Amino acid sequence: MNLSLKFRWTVFAVWLATVPISLYMVYHYFPPPTYIDWSELIGFIVLAIITAIFPFVINGVPLFFMQWVNLAVFLKYGLFIELIIFQIALIPFLYRAKLLKLSLYRLPWNSIMFFLVSFISGLFYIVIGGEFGSLSIPHIVLFGMVYLFMNTFVNHVLLKLSLIVMKKRAPFLTKDDYWDYNSMLFTFPMGLTLYLLSEYVGPIAFVLLGLPFLIVTQILRLYSTSERVNEYLSLAAHFGHQLGDRLTSDEVVDLFMDKTIEIMPVNHAYIIDIVNGQLQFLRSHENGVAKAVNISHENILKTPIKEIMNTEQTIVYNQQSEWIDMGIGFLPFATQSIVMMPISRNQKMVGILLLASNKKKFFEEYKIRILDILCSYFAVSVERSRYIEATLNKSERCGLTGLYNYRYFEEQLTIKMQELMDGEIRQLSLIMLDIDHFKLINDTYGHQSGNSILCDFARTLEEEVEGKGLLARFGGEEFVILLPNMSKGEALHLAEEIRMNVQLKLFEIGSDLSLNHIKEHVTITTSVGVSTAPEDCDKPMALIRNADRALYVGAKQKGRNRVAEYLKT
Repeated sequence: MNLSLKFRWTVFAVWLATVPISLYMVYHYFPPPTYIDWSELIGFIVLAIITAIFPFVINGVPLFFMQWVNLAVFLKYGLFIELIIFQIALIPFLYRAKLLKLSLYRLPWNSIMFFLVSFISGLFYIVIGGEFGSLSIPHIVLFGMVYLFMNTFVNHVLLKLSLIVMKKRAPFLTKDDYWDYNSMLFTFPMGLTLYLLSEYVGPIAFVLLGLPFLIVTQILRLYSTSERVNEYLSLAAHFGHQLGDRLTSDEVVDLFMDKTIEIMPVNHAYIIDIVNGQLQFLRSHENGVAKAVNISHENILKTPIKEIMNTEQTIVYNQQSEWIDMGIGFLPFATQSIVMMPISRNQKMVGILLLASNKKKFFEEYKIRILDILCSYFAVSVERSRYIEATLNKSERCGLTGLYNYRYFEEQLTIKMQELMDGEIRQLSLIMLDIDHFKLINDTYGHQSGNSILCDFARTLEEEVEGKGLLARFGGEEFVILLPNMSKGEALHLAEEIRMNVQLKLFEIGSDLSLNHIKEHVTITTSVGVSTAPEDCDKPMALIRNADRALYVGAKQKGRNRVAEYLKT
């Protein structure tokens, strides 16, 4: 949420008006001990900073356990010194939590919050009779526990109040709050141990506790990273199975884009295809919304993508300053981290994946490895789907005209007739067309010219039938059009339109029987037969026979270049 500039300046003003004077008042009414071992105090400060810089990481969530150091400082030196050390540790804490980068006003805001947490819990400790510097185990256990609980509770309440001030909604108890309260099981014994060790053995206590703390922190960090890698690998494996279920290349590309954004939560994602050496954007998503990006091949090569084309190596940028002057202007302004990864198949680069995040240093090494696996799955799946599409195309399409073939038409006719019988559609009309005197065209101009006319005739029919029904080559110079939910009258009207347009069209051919292959323009005519179910029949093959009978008896035998309907006798 964007906060107004006035609010931010108000936060600074409130801090200047309250925190410095409050620190002075605390020093005046609750002064520190007269004797302070400065080497020991510096050790506490260093340890507080270390705990702020090196949080525990559980399930990818950083947990800052600074309270155990603050508890020891509070029990040993009192309220004022604890306030000072907490304020000092605030800066590395905010930096490590990536809050200071978001907005500078968070420094005075959190300074006020931390001051209030320390002051209220410390004042409560004093009011109930807590003492500083005590070595009585029952005393420090009882009052130390009360102080720590009060510290956590006040922090919890102030955090909820701050969310209300910032007009953010959140439940009073969240998962993070439970973590805070449960963390007392760690911070309380650690804090007491640090306090007692510092009293009995001096500065060596910081080594005895600080070193194990750092070791445990790093072990948990490595464990958390391995857990995240395992989770990503599991998601990647599931993604690979899902890709295997997709049969078309469009389905594969769409699934890859959606799942990549889901597995690797980025803000923007782009797939750049390489077609005959030319780069073009195949898919683009910005902030979860599909968006068309139209950039020419030449302009794409003005970006670091050119380097990928030359080296076929992944490029990673961790922040905006690293790439802002490199011509990647199509990325949204808030973008920080970028990864550009080649997509290769059979040791040949066929595309480029570009992902972008609004977070700095988002693409860690293990994420790059996971993305490499996803791209490998993607490349294999695209190749497989294109092979399937090519195979299906050969089995379903006419090799010459590109229209559906008789086999596919017959399957669809059976399906549509069943839909008619089930009441899913009202009527089913069939138009059958035959080019008149086609043998004469082949004999006069050659079979290559005849094939050219068949292809042009197919394109003409596609324009006429688009969106209305299924067009297929029936065989030879015969074509069929299957029209669901179209009455016989409507089918006859469409057939007449097609017949007229074919008659008026000039078909260009290059006679392969002449020596100089001079291009010529010829005209053709077509005879058409129409039949409709359920008026004429209720069987698939009967519908074909009826249209065929109308074509030859009603059109061909009566002079050709005409439309005829099937009439029951």
